[in-house]
Amino acid sequence: MKKNILISLVVLLCTTMTFAQERQIKEPAKVIFHPHWFIQAQAGAAHTIGEAKFVDLISPAAAFNVGYKFAPAFGVRIGVSGWQAKGGWVSPKQDYQYKYLQGNADIMADLSSLFCGFNPKRVFNGYFFAGVGLNHAFDNDEANALDTKTYEMEYLWKNSKNLVAGRLGLGCDLRLNDRLAINIEANANLLSDKFNSKKAGNCDWQINALVGLSIKLGKSYKKIAPVYYEPETVVTEQPKPTPVVEQPKPKAEVATVEPMKQNVFFALNSARIRNDQQAKIAFLVEYLEKYPASKVTVTGYADVNTGNARINSKLSEMRAKNVAEALKAKGIAAERITIDFKGDTVQPYDTPEENRVSICIAK
Repeated sequence: MKKNILISLVVLLCTTMTFAQERQIKEPAKVIFHPHWFIQAQAGAAHTIGEAKFVDLISPAAAFNVGYKFAPAFGVRIGVSGWQAKGGWVSPKQDYQYKYLQGNADIMADLSSLFCGFNPKRVFNGYFFAGVGLNHAFDNDEANALDTKTYEMEYLWKNSKNLVAGRLGLGCDLRLNDRLAINIEANANLLSDKFNSKKAGNCDWQINALVGLSIKLGKSYKKIAPVYYEPETVVTEQPKPTPVVEQPKPKAEVATVEPMKQNVFFALNSARIRNDQQAKIAFLVEYLEKYPASKVTVTGYADVNTGNARINSKLSEMRAKNVAEALKAKGIAAERITIDFKGDTVQPYDTPEENRVSICIAK
């Protein structure tokens, strides 16, 4: 006895688990972008293009930025950069340094999200930016003290100099966790020819290579749970009470048999009878066994909003045949079953989900 009870409990548990696994998902779970603020702290090296050797014109550089990412692929930032710049005099060979600070405003494009889609767990996130800056150069005493022989430096400036800069660059964030990333950036700043105090007939270029840390100041994404279809309620039409008509002479009572209708619904692009629809098959079998003279018509349908006419015709046929086979498996004779299918040419109901159906009418 105990063994039978245990087996029954196991069967019930398996049936419940199967039903739970077959819940139909209306909208899958997803991760969506969340707008957020961020900061960047950077340090590295700068190079002001000039006539001296490349290594002679390398100087320290630093930057600090505050930005707002308003879309998965786009953001803006403002910041301040600067420290030291260098210039060189060819004959006699002399180097000189001066200092500067530059306020910047940039528009940023997240290249990884733009071309590969949003993914908050991606390790490498490359970006491009372009913007403008206001450069304030100062402490130019070394340039003013150069031994230039008889040559006069036309663009030599004292005290300070304010210049407008155009800028662009590339960078990347190497993700450490949801808030922190290692930042690597290279940028070029286009300045007036007067920046390094020498007249060359072309703009001065200053290039920066920086490494630092990017910090997100809020959540950059949020998770959306899946949405499921509401479970269908099985509705059984009960036969109405048979009226008894009294006759002057005793006669046998004539029972009026009410027809039964059951809608067996299917999943998208499927002709398999789901577990939650098996009760409807059982009601049909019970009706047909109770009324041996009754027959059943099974008509398959398909949703016109998916697939095409050929596929939907075949799908509706399989849905009708599978219901018929289920009835035969329960002992209903094949000659009592009529099979029909409409493909997507007939839509008996208003919603796509209800049109994925085999309508069974027994009478």
